[in-house]
Amino acid sequence: MLITRLPDKMTLAAAVLLLLLTLVSNSRADRDFDVRHHLSTVTRYSAVKDIVDNSFQPTDIPVGCTPIHLNLVARHGTRSPTKKRMRELEKLASHIKELLKDAKGKNLSLQKVPAWLLRWESPWKGKLSGGELDKKGEEELYQLGIRVRERFPDLFNEEYHPDVYPIKTTQVPQASASAVAFGMGLFSCNGSLGLARHRAFAVTSESRASDITLRFFDCCQTYKDFRKSHEPAVDKLKEPIIAEITSALAKRYRFNFTRQDISSLWFLCKQETTLLDITDQACSLFSPTEVALLEWTDDLEVFMLKGYGKSLNYQMGVPLLKDVIQSMDQAIKAKEDNQAPGSYEKARLRFAHAETVVPFSCLLGLFLEGSDFQRIQKEEPLDFPPKPPKSRSWRGSIVAPFAGNNMLVLYSCRANSSSKYFVLALHNEHPIAMPGCGGTDFCPFEVFKESIVSPHLKHDYNTLLPSES
Repeated sequence: MLITRLPDKMTLAAAVLLLLLTLVSNSRADRDFDVRHHLSTVTRYSAVKDIVDNSFQPTDIPVGCTPIHLNLVARHGTRSPTKKRMRELEKLASHIKELLKDAKGKNLSLQKVPAWLLRWESPWKGKLSGGELDKKGEEELYQLGIRVRERFPDLFNEEYHPDVYPIKTTQVPQASASAVAFGMGLFSCNGSLGLARHRAFAVTSESRASDITLRFFDCCQTYKDFRKSHEPAVDKLKEPIIAEITSALAKRYRFNFTRQDISSLWFLCKQETTLLDITDQACSLFSPTEVALLEWTDDLEVFMLKGYGKSLNYQMGVPLLKDVIQSMDQAIKAKEDNQAPGSYEKARLRFAHAETVVPFSCLLGLFLEGSDFQRIQKEEPLDFPPKPPKSRSWRGSIVAPFAGNNMLVLYSCRANSSSKYFVLALHNEHPIAMPGCGGTDFCPFEVFKESIVSPHLKHDYNTLLPSES
């Protein structure tokens, strides 16, 4: 009997041990989970700016290569919720009060409902305006300006002139305020205004109705029609996730949440975390697995309506790409003609929106999986970002967080190098692989133009039509 029972006991012990190890592993994973990294495009810059692909080895810039021009395309910093979103949170508060009243009227237990929810009011209740740059957003851009100057001192050693350092922004307050905050950091201590020795600088913008360089998405009727017609399809893809989490939370807290409640609570989670540094209220309602799924639904929406999900999304950004290349060509000409310092542009600095930064990243071919670069060159449809728990490159929190940015730095190298001019690609201030240049971050200018830029230039902004991709 002992001989026959021993394997059963060993099997049982092994099963128990495996269960314990799984529980410990899951518990550790939950403790290591940081919701601040999983808020898609509502993520604060400081939370994710130093998250990089550790498998990528940045290029050591060769001796004899010096930066001669910088292009910056940046999103505005952290901002407050819009008026529409603030009204949504007020409706959420009203509905929760109705649910509480109904539960009390039916003598239902509220022991499972978190205490904070029983007394919650929207922090933005009664606020009449929204969408403005938050003080955290001001700091993000101010510090970015300081870091850019410190990283590229040879580019910012000239006396300020708007023709040398043009700063361009959209006619939207949070973007223009971001440009000002960046400029204050970039030119800090270089002026004579006040104790901080600030200096005045120019910020220019095009009319919203005609700004096809930075607000191409708002000027393209083809895109607006596409987005309006495809938003229901995106909602349909998200619906099973929302329904599943709604059911899970209703059972967990024994509270009659609706799908709209869950969508609003997820939005509240993102706002509380980013603006108020609160992670133990709305966010704590969701498990790490549920947060990952909700993040994926947001990322999916960004992918489909702003990113690689439709070639139109990034084709309409070609005027911006042309502007970047034009500035590089002019910088090279100034270098070749040996123009005097102060007589030519050394940096072109732009401040806009996620709807600008995401398509621009796509035009550069960033954040693609495997052979997808060849597919976008052929304007073929790409697969959706893999669903959790699978890993993915396309994450809104990395692609376009608040203050997210792309920098293309033009370098002049000695004649004995393989090429005379190179382009360094930086995303959120870190070197990033360009699939169109063999996966390097430091690309010969001729290759950059031929392999990455030229295939997009066949599209004319004024005649764009929705493709089948």
